[in-house]
Amino acid sequence: MAPRPSRAPRPRFRFRSARPAAPVASPRVATMLLALSGVLLAPAAGRAEGPPPPLPAPPAFLTDVEGPEALSWVRARNEQTFSVLEHDPRYAGFHADALRIAQSHDRIPAPETLRGQVFNLWQDAAHPHGIWRRTSPAAFRSPAPDWHTVIDLDALSAAEHVNWVWKGITCLEPAEDRCLVLLSDAGEDATTAREFDLGNERFVPNGFRLPRSKQEIAWEDADTLLVSRDWTASDGAGKDGAASSPDLTASGYPFIVKRVRRGQPLAAAAEVARGTRSDVSDGPESFTDGSNHRAILIRRGVSFFADEYRLVTPHGLVLLPLPPKSDVVGLVAGRLIAKLNEDWHPASGAAIPAGSLAALPLDRPDAAPELVFAPGPRQSVDAEAVATTRNRVVAAVFDNVRGQGWSFAPPAAAGGRWTGTRLPLPDNVAVKLADAGPHSDGFFLQIAGFLTPSQLWQADAVAGTASVVKSLPAQFDATGLVVEQLEATSKDGTRIPYFIVHRRDMKHDGNNPTELTAYGGFGVSSVPSYTGAIGKLWLARGGVYVLANIRGGGEFGPAWHEAGRKTQRQRVFDDFAAVGQDLISRHITSTRRLGIRGRSNGGLLMGVEFTQHPDLWRAVIIGVPLLDMEHFESMAAGASWVDEYGSMSRPEEAAFLRGISPLANLRAGVRYPEPFIFTSTKDDRVGPVHARRFAWTLQQLKQPFFYYEDTEGGHAGTANLPEIAHEQALEATYLTRVLMD
Repeated sequence: MAPRPSRAPRPRFRFRSARPAAPVASPRVATMLLALSGVLLAPAAGRAEGPPPPLPAPPAFLTDVEGPEALSWVRARNEQTFSVLEHDPRYAGFHADALRIAQSHDRIPAPETLRGQVFNLWQDAAHPHGIWRRTSPAAFRSPAPDWHTVIDLDALSAAEHVNWVWKGITCLEPAEDRCLVLLSDAGEDATTAREFDLGNERFVPNGFRLPRSKQEIAWEDADTLLVSRDWTASDGAGKDGAASSPDLTASGYPFIVKRVRRGQPLAAAAEVARGTRSDVSDGPESFTDGSNHRAILIRRGVSFFADEYRLVTPHGLVLLPLPPKSDVVGLVAGRLIAKLNEDWHPASGAAIPAGSLAALPLDRPDAAPELVFAPGPRQSVDAEAVATTRNRVVAAVFDNVRGQGWSFAPPAAAGGRWTGTRLPLPDNVAVKLADAGPHSDGFFLQIAGFLTPSQLWQADAVAGTASVVKSLPAQFDATGLVVEQLEATSKDGTRIPYFIVHRRDMKHDGNNPTELTAYGGFGVSSVPSYTGAIGKLWLARGGVYVLANIRGGGEFGPAWHEAGRKTQRQRVFDDFAAVGQDLISRHITSTRRLGIRGRSNGGLLMGVEFTQHPDLWRAVIIGVPLLDMEHFESMAAGASWVDEYGSMSRPEEAAFLRGISPLANLRAGVRYPEPFIFTSTKDDRVGPVHARRFAWTLQQLKQPFFYYEDTEGGHAGTANLPEIAHEQALEATYLTRVLMD
């Protein structure tokens, strides 16, 4: 979600407790935070030529994430921002609208099916931390389910004086009677894990309890866990997420897997597998199918995109013959399912192209793999959009960035072929998997479009049927609004598609306030979504919203990502600028009315556009960003993203990183737009130091800027719904002042 979602925890169908993620926030928070993009108050800037003169180095105190001098600097910057934006007469209305939308009881509860019940984490005004609750499947389908609270995070936080943020739950299969609840202090990636009895609905006295660390956990049996974590330090990976222990990789993630038995102290855990400190991370993963086959794997993350998988057997570890760039995503009918991000030329059987889904027999991993699905030239499927049910593989497939739902059936006999069934879902929407598991062929999908309020559909993977279960009421008036898909031509001639949402009667006079956003990295696809805050605070006020499908993402498969990786990344920046220029050429907007917004890896994109094209944008919102690309490898989890960005240790890549690093390319004498920069003190993935150094340097250049650092929230930037609404209101105020006034 920092770059590629740290490989962020997924829905229950494939839970990863702390596998390294990209600089991307969780899907729920990322969607909510897409609410408004940035704008600038300053006039368009001119770009100077030649190498930038040296600037003073940012002071060392900024790197002491929670040091008193650093936090004093942060408070001063926050107050400076609040004194302008919160005192704008429109802020209060924006905040009220954003909070009302965020806390609305009309929101669709995200389902998680366990033990035949539907569970959900719910936050609202009365429960800012959230309650984990359950209801019956029949009640869930009703308009007003009767929910029963299982865990009250607000009560737990108050009792323990900790700002607990829910990070997920992983349960023992197939019984699902014992689970590990993962909690984070204020939203950081590091978690604590506590055993929970789902039948008696209580934390288990003297049960498994793993202290704070970035950690990955899998149940081996009712009394045994496989765990990778910081075994040396009692408090995990250090406050900034950087490696501070011999048990952590240079990226700050664990690489030693041990077997933890019930009643045994962590110090007595026996080693099962060990990677190296040069790995990104190593950890266990567990999969179960509808016939109760189980596969416990040790995944060695050699690099961010390359993994080795070993199957845990009674006789030791068995290396699976998967290509390095692949993700194991499930188990069905005794077959492991993998998403391939490179071509596979197995020792036996036909080659399988990159982007495909493949099946590998669990009892004969050296046998010829089976092709489950091969996407067409304009199709793609993300690993995060694949799941297994009792008897099927289900996937959300994108065709020209428009969603479809598919179910794939295993061959009826040896040597047969997998067959696919497209589910009867609406066209021209985004499709996401919401919940699936090995105990049923029923599963949930989420459907949404820019102007189509989110719907939750329940599908049957065997019957190939699907129907609406819940619909979100419209959160803004979309009357007169339309969605188009246009294309721009990038610098090298590549056609770059983008979505644009605008009023049907929009005049092509160059005077329309426009927000342009993209991500462009780690193979993450940017797809349409329904976000009430964007609609209410921007579209309904006459703004134009644009989502660009630039290279570096996964919209058109692995090749679209590869085209923007490492020293080819300038293509990503050129693609984005080309979309901006295309909007101006079509007289949709102008530099006076054009603002851009991005977060995490998208924050890096904004920083580069800020320095490379300061005269093209009037507004720039730079969220939880990477900005110091000369030093990103030594900051928080930055070393894990060398496979995406390159390394300063390699001369060619170092020269490129210096050339595009936003911090290194700030210079005196340039009229930059006035940016809005936001980050989080508790971000242990990208960290706040990038944003601090960038803002401090702008100070030295006497360039105006807005800076907001939430002291909580982790890489999501915010920890709860009121904090989300606060940030959205700040951005809406900034946006309106700059682009609409």
